[in-house]
Amino acid sequence: MGIREQKKLQARQKILDAAASRFKEKGFERTSVLDIMTEAKYAVGTFYSYFNSKEEILMVLVQNLFKQLEENLSAREEFKSSLKLLENCCNDAAAMIDENRFILPLFTRAGIHSDKPESMPENLSPKFKKIFGEIILRGQKNNEIRKDVPADLILEMIHSIYQAAAFSKLKIPFRENIRLKIKILLDGIKIKKRIKKSLER
Repeated sequence: MGIREQKKLQARQKILDAAASRFKEKGFERTSVLDIMTEAKYAVGTFYSYFNSKEEILMVLVQNLFKQLEENLSAREEFKSSLKLLENCCNDAAAMIDENRFILPLFTRAGIHSDKPESMPENLSPKFKKIFGEIILRGQKNNEIRKDVPADLILEMIHSIYQAAAFSKLKIPFRENIRLKIKILLDGIKIKKRIKKSLER
């Protein structure tokens, strides 16, 4: 890679970092392109050499966060039961959302007002469904997770836990709120030992 290409990559990353910083501080809707470029210390016109809109930046940031979540999951996969893996994944996602609150409206379907709404996904459910769904199906196959409860229903319940925590009036921190709710859910969907033994016969 030549020096010119390296400088382009560095500038793009600097703009992404500036956007993440501003989104965390002001929220997505209240952050302007000018805010981002002031933080990045570039002229506003430079923005459009790398991105079409702040919505596009948001999607890149979200993709990077989910890539990290998947990497965390992959690193843990061989050591955990499906239930433990699901618990860790749910808690990792809670931490990711808590640290990057600007993606919360996307996840909870609260909606983000955009001048290009067609460029924005309705929510983050498809990404979560892929990550969580595979673990749930594996847990059902391995007789760790109840099969009488459809995987899609479990996914819906997990999604609703994040929504409930986002709008909770309880004086419980967001991550702890999710951790406790997930613990209750997992206790309800796990196959108890005596039932598991009868299934394995």
